[in-house]
Amino acid sequence: MSLKERIEQLAHNTKTASQSLAKLTEDRINAALEKLAELIDKNRHKIKEINEIDIKNAKKINLKASLIDRLLLNDKRIDGMIEAVETVIKLKSPVGKVIDGWRLENGLNIERVKVPIGCLGIIYESRPNVTVDASILCLKSSNGAILKGGKEAINSNRLLVGLIKEALSSHNINENVVNFIDETDRDAVLYMLKLDKYIDAIVPRGGEGLIRFVSENATMPVIKHDKGLCHGYVDESADLEKALSITYNAKVQRPGVCNALETLLVHKNIAQEFLVKFKELMDSAGVELRGCSETLKILPDIKLAEEDDWHTEYLDLILSIKIVDSIDEAIEHINRYGSHHSETIITENHTNAERFLDEVDAACVYVNASTRFTDGGVFGFGAEIGISTNKLHARGPVGLDELTTYKYKIRGNGQIRE
Repeated sequence: MSLKERIEQLAHNTKTASQSLAKLTEDRINAALEKLAELIDKNRHKIKEINEIDIKNAKKINLKASLIDRLLLNDKRIDGMIEAVETVIKLKSPVGKVIDGWRLENGLNIERVKVPIGCLGIIYESRPNVTVDASILCLKSSNGAILKGGKEAINSNRLLVGLIKEALSSHNINENVVNFIDETDRDAVLYMLKLDKYIDAIVPRGGEGLIRFVSENATMPVIKHDKGLCHGYVDESADLEKALSITYNAKVQRPGVCNALETLLVHKNIAQEFLVKFKELMDSAGVELRGCSETLKILPDIKLAEEDDWHTEYLDLILSIKIVDSIDEAIEHINRYGSHHSETIITENHTNAERFLDEVDAACVYVNASTRFTDGGVFGFGAEIGISTNKLHARGPVGLDELTTYKYKIRGNGQIRE
């Protein structure tokens, strides 16, 4: 059987199995998830051992440190996976929820009801925890999942999928509701993107190149995020200590993730005082700064930012800085260069805060908080499949609710249309 035929068969099996999920009670799905949490905990030593193989292979090919960080599964992250499973168990499935209902004059009763999307394809790079996050969210929302992880995490993903299938089997749930494309051939993704007969929607989670490739080649709807080019704006009324703390966290805590800060905008009236302190903080963390010509007048020893820098998601310890004349210029810059992901303003001015919330075009807009909070787990979703920058269907962290669509249920008593 060819690679194309193997992937088509896998997609067919997942789609067919997904149709059985609607017949399962929520308690049965929860029981399987409880078993999964138990298996992850029981196998944590093996998970770390297998993950170390992927880490070593990544270092051999000189994968940059921020991407190796995404790949790592240590005790803290294994605890995080278990916590995600336990949180999703506690959440109420949205499937079957009546969104709206009304009665027509002719006696027809109409309800709009949440239903699963069907079979979801999830394509992702590095992070093996996505294997668990995506699977548990799909299961709890009664969707099938066909997973395609990156080759850098192949060993970790194989093990985690095995645990998921074991948990399903233990409660007589068809293992094929979660399937994994265990292929490293790049053509596997392209074949997957053409299977709209079986896959109802694709969720790409990875770098800009992957997301563009998926968007350009998929024959089914794509729930996607563009690059995470996140901005922070330090307003002239900002509490500078608060601004230093927030911007440091947003840039340094995990620079290789999509909600990390990439560009800092600073009001001209506080630029001198703030940027000198800010540079000391960034120097201590090894962050390379690039600034506009006005920034270089204050910080003459940093690199001059080029036009490309305002477009760049570094995913690394690099940050661009631009001094702006007003909140209007800050908002204009963000809406021009931003990727509609996460943006924050640090300000003590209520009017400016509300303007920023209303006028910045992004899925998540913050006042006096780090962009690092854009995360399904943090938002209370238990886990997420990704951060959507789409404007239709799903926007922001994609949790259970975003993995459903709806249908109309119409009940009559012999009505005909005249």
